[in-house]
Amino acid sequence: MKTKKILIYASLLIIILNSSFACSDSDGYSLGDFRISVATVVSEGEMSYSLLLDNGDKLWPAATDVYYRPKANQRVFVNYTLLSGAMQGFDHYIKVNDIWDILTKPVIELTEANADSIGNDPVRMNDLWIGNHYLNTAFSFNYNGVRPHAINVVQNKMATEVDAGVLELEFRHNSYNSMSNTLFNGFACFDLRPFRVEGEDSILIRVIVKEHDGDKEYELMYKYNELNKNRVEKALPSITTNEYE
Repeated sequence: MKTKKILIYASLLIIILNSSFACSDSDGYSLGDFRISVATVVSEGEMSYSLLLDNGDKLWPAATDVYYRPKANQRVFVNYTLLSGAMQGFDHYIKVNDIWDILTKPVIELTEANADSIGNDPVRMNDLWIGNHYLNTAFSFNYNGVRPHAINVVQNKMATEVDAGVLELEFRHNSYNSMSNTLFNGFACFDLRPFRVEGEDSILIRVIVKEHDGDKEYELMYKYNELNKNRVEKALPSITTNEYE
């Protein structure tokens, strides 16, 4: 597996921007300013793409410093500079300074047939939230640099007790017996759209995470039509490896 180490930033500042974010120059946009956000890739053609932030802002990459092959619905970290305000259906034209794919996966069913391959090794969950129909997870795991670990979110079809009206999911980690005492940080997104209930506007999600001191439960309300307009992340630990799949 070809991997890309993201070691450039001492800390990764993830900013989910709102439309009132102030630029350094009230009369224009400075090419010296940049920001890093989580976004979803929107395909605009074979090699063209736009970016959708979790607050609903649409960004058009009018210039770029990097080659990027887009894939629809891929979640990314994007380092960018604002070039304009609203134009031609987009909230901003931007210059892409750099862009990194985030591990983006569907939620899978956990059954007796795949339980061993899914694994259930502990992690440290640093943050967990919902944005633009994705469950965003920032976590740390013990990794020895030998084999990429497996990261998944599952719906446990073997569970015998399920609360009505609650979507119960489990964050799963398979270390393939290659753990160490060294913690690495990771980030992954999981598509929640298949779990929308017709005729409803929200669903309560309970995520069970096996951490080093036992199972922990996180409850989140997935509101189908609500955007994260006011969420501004504090500095998260640097993404020290993407040796997971």
